[in-house]
Parts: sequence; structure tokens; C-alpha cells
Amino acid sequence: MISEVFITCAVTGGGPVPSQETVPVTPQEIADAAIEAARAGASAVHLHVRDLKTRRGVLDLGLYQELVKRVRDSDVNPVINLTTGEGCYLALGSPNAPLPLEPQTDMLGALERLVHVEDLRPEICTLDCGSLVSKAGEFVMVNTIGTLRMMAARLQELGVKPELEAFDIGHLMIVQDLVKEGLIDRQPLIQMCLGVGYGAPPDLMTLLAMAHQLPPGAVYSAFAVGPMQLPFVALAPLIGANVRVGLEDNLYLSRGRLANNAQLVQQATEILDRIGVRVMSPNEMREKLKLKVYA
Repeated sequence: MISEVFITCAVTGGGPVPSQETVPVTPQEIADAAIEAARAGASAVHLHVRDLKTRRGVLDLGLYQELVKRVRDSDVNPVINLTTGEGCYLALGSPNAPLPLEPQTDMLGALERLVHVEDLRPEICTLDCGSLVSKAGEFVMVNTIGTLRMMAARLQELGVKPELEAFDIGHLMIVQDLVKEGLIDRQPLIQMCLGVGYGAPPDLMTLLAMAHQLPPGAVYSAFAVGPMQLPFVALAPLIGANVRVGLEDNLYLSRGRLANNAQLVQQATEILDRIGVRVMSPNEMREKLKLKVYA
């Protein structure tokens, strides 16, 4: 068990079009939610942007510029963690006729997925370390080892720390290879993501199995989507992990009670306080991870 953790708030995500009004969509809404989450105790904010018409996740440099500026210009100073998950979605046709691809396909080159990171230089950005089959039809999140190597090498050049996201045990084999190949600087930062698609299920035994595959010296977090999000807040420190909450992964404070991001962070801080775990400030998180600050 660890006695102090940092909390990351995943503010909106880039997944299905949100139907709930609590999920922020515009850059101002996302920034306001991130700022409120930081005031509630979040050490870091994990940010996506959404197309203003379709409301789907998108890689739009202008939207990212507006969002990040609003957060950086605020009276709070959370660690900024940008996604690089857009541009890896493959939507096949039917099982009997996979080609041509469906219009929802959104495949970009490795360096194209980093244009907002190159421009804005966040302290952290995610790197999804593997592919994942969705539960929704003929839909796959594709991250080949070649793509990941190229992205990791460029992030190393930029000095932006990757948060290595593992959605299943096998993804940690990729993490181990990236570390062995020298593509990840210093202590690796790893996020174990449970309950996503047909990835690792959100249960204790699976989490322990994943934890046993972490490379030496790693700093890591663990979260689960849906109703297991808040139970994982209490569980994570018991295995040495940091915490993530937010509307990207879970919409509810309790059964039938919709949440906003600040409420989820507040609930997490209360749970951690009750089990004797202190939440780090953003600057303490920066010091722990030796982050480079550009803004």
C-alpha cells in the first residue's frame, strides 16, 4: 500500500456521442470541467476534444489550442495530460464483407496523431499500448508496434512523458519492450485500464495479474470503467497504484445519480482520506514524475 497518490480526472473522453448533459463537449465546457476538477483535488486532467457538430472525439488542433489555453490561463495549475488516442479507429464492413471500410474509420499516421502534442507541449500525453476489439460491431482500435515505436521515439525527442495505457495483460508486454528498447525515459508511467471493450475485466484478480507484469521502477495508476470506478479508488493504493476518475469512464456517483467531474474527484478524495491516503498536489506530482513544464 502507498500512503499518497495523485488523482487524474479524465474529463470527457472521445468515445460514443454523449447523451447526458453532464458530459462536456465544447472547449469552454471541457476547460470549465477540468478547472472545477482541479479545484476539487485532481492533480492532473486528461483531455480530449469533441467535434462541435457531431460531438464525437476528434483530433482538431484549434479546439485543443482553445481548451489548453483556457486551463493554463485559469487560477489552477493541474498537470495537463492530452490524449493521442484519436486516429486509430478501424470500422470494418460486415463479417462476411469487411471491405470497403465504413466511413467511421479514422486512421492517421503515427506523427499525425501527435500534432497537438507538438504544438502545445503538455507535460504528459497518453500512448495506447496495443489494439483492442470493441463490443460495438466490427470496430477495432489499432495500435501496431511500429506505430507505437515511432510515437514513443518522437515523444522522447519532445520531452513529453508518455502515459502508457494498457487495456489488457498482453499490452504490458509491449510496454516492457518499449522500455527495453530505450524508447521510454526514466521511470515509466503506466495506466492500467480495466473494463474497456474486450480488454481486461474490472476485477481484483485480473488487476493483480496485470500488476505482476509491470516493469521495475514503474509509477502506475489503475482504474475501471462503469460502476467499478469508485471501488477502484479504494483498491488502487492497496497495490501501489495511483487513481483516475472522471466522466470518460463513468457517469454516475451512485445508482441513478448522474455525476459531474468535480463530484467524482471529491468522492475520490473522501474515499482516500477515509483509508489514510493523501492526495498529491499538481506540483508534487510534477516533482514525483520529474515532468518538463513548457508553459
